[in-house]
Amino acid sequence: MNGAADSSDEMLMLAWVGGDASAFELLYARHRGPLYRFLLRQLRDPSLADELFQDVWQRVIGAREGWTPDAAFRTWLFRIAHNRLNDHWRALKYRPPAPVDGEERANRQPDPSNPERELSEFEQRRQLQRAIEALPDEQRVVVLLRLEQDLSLEEIGAITGSGRETVKSRLRYAMDKLRAGLNP
Repeated sequence: MNGAADSSDEMLMLAWVGGDASAFELLYARHRGPLYRFLLRQLRDPSLADELFQDVWQRVIGAREGWTPDAAFRTWLFRIAHNRLNDHWRALKYRPPAPVDGEERANRQPDPSNPERELSEFEQRRQLQRAIEALPDEQRVVVLLRLEQDLSLEEIGAITGSGRETVKSRLRYAMDKLRAGLNP
């Protein structure tokens, strides 16, 4: 997926649901550090944090077909992690003591959040919005219905009065233009 590094989590998730494996790789790269730190701080055991970390990502993989952009991807991911932690605590009925060097280990994990990154992400969203606005009307409508409303090709065809293959073609051309516009 060209230009995926500039895409929102929700767009990447939609691309991944559609079969783009590189979109999942970017989602994973964006969220692995914060998710692991969250689990490590809760569990205070690196090997257990590793186990639950893998389990959370397996659940994400297993649930991808049912994902809808009703909530932010990050919210959905951390909800899965929170539920998995609750399952773990229920099974154990206690919270283990913190390892002596637990805080030091957690602090060694880099935190990519900062004002510059947030501004950059805002600029990326604005750039994507401008690129979508620059699309021909027929392509823009198809992209917005697919990405923002998560409608199937058939549903978009029913709305626009076009056949499924026409919708598919417009969507492909639009995505190519968006990739080219976001990665000059």
